[in-house]
Amino acid sequence: MAYLRVRRRLSQQSFADRLGKSKSWVDKVERGVRSLERVSTIREIAAVLRVDPAALLGRDVQPAGVVERREGVARIRAALSAYPMVLGRPTGREVMSPDRLAREVRQVWMTYQHARYPRLVELLPALVTEVHRAYAQDPEAGRAALVEAYRVTAALLVKLGEGSLAWLAADRAMSAAAGDRVLLACAAVQLGQVLRGSWRAGAVMLAAAHQIGPTDTGRSPEELSLCGSLLVQAALIAARAGDDRAAGNLLDEAAELAARVGDGHDHHRTTFGPSAVELARVTAAVELGDGPRAVAWHEEAVGRDGWRWLPVEYRAAHLIDAARAYLQTNDPANAARVLLRAERTAPAEVRHRPAAREVVAQVARDPDAPATITQLAVNLGIV
Repeated sequence: MAYLRVRRRLSQQSFADRLGKSKSWVDKVERGVRSLERVSTIREIAAVLRVDPAALLGRDVQPAGVVERREGVARIRAALSAYPMVLGRPTGREVMSPDRLAREVRQVWMTYQHARYPRLVELLPALVTEVHRAYAQDPEAGRAALVEAYRVTAALLVKLGEGSLAWLAADRAMSAAAGDRVLLACAAVQLGQVLRGSWRAGAVMLAAAHQIGPTDTGRSPEELSLCGSLLVQAALIAARAGDDRAAGNLLDEAAELAARVGDGHDHHRTTFGPSAVELARVTAAVELGDGPRAVAWHEEAVGRDGWRWLPVEYRAAHLIDAARAYLQTNDPANAARVLLRAERTAPAEVRHRPAAREVVAQVARDPDAPATITQLAVNLGIV
């Protein structure tokens, strides 16, 4: 109650006057000396504060889905900890055919790109187990599915803030892909996401990019997409390290490749194209602390046709970066606006991603933030 009162810029006395209570009564409630037991009183307070009554009741409740998410991550960890390809233990069950396994992998990638993270947490343990079994039976036929399963697992775990486990999945993907330059490049894209804060990882991205291409001629759109995605990852790693020049040069190089690929494609689950590169410029500028430039690029990028062709997950993740950019320009109103847009676009991106929840909390704490973002923060249990 105290937090919401201050957000409304009400003193204890003025708040008490509107409620028809004494200042002492308000002070005791805010200090926890006196509890709010009557529903009618809670409704009166909520009306004065202009919030839903539930906002006064849910502050100490653990956000919905947290326990389920932790249990799901534990199951993913258990699946990653199994080594049937090494132990060679028969299970008595028939191994999935390569075609069916490929369909299952496509399904989980689609689930990820639609930002249905709770559902993906449910699906991945069984998928990881199945690709392990298929690989144990026929390493050559099962390798692509194994790499892709590890890739999407790493991508999800990054979203959920499970850095160490994400690194394990990405490292497994790199190991399984060894000897195949295309699969290795695919795995390296996720490794770059996991190791965004490691300056040394940039060299790995560039090495993988140079293996896959590019040359002036003879590279397919699929290969160009992989190479460009790796350049983008290297650029973001450089930006995180504060290297403005390297980040800019790498993104310019990626933009040249993107122009040859075009928007509206998703080769090797990279979503690479001109729009993706422009959004990466926003992220790089935010990492470098250049809010004004990030905001300008964001507002231009979301007005292009390519923006609408990007996956739901990609757009929502970008809007969270845009919120960070607006915060850097002391514009909490627009930061709140894009966060609410992200929540409408892909609720799980905001509700289940710790990095996003942190941005919501930061915006909600700003005295000039609108009440709508405060309500979202309260609903998420983060204020």
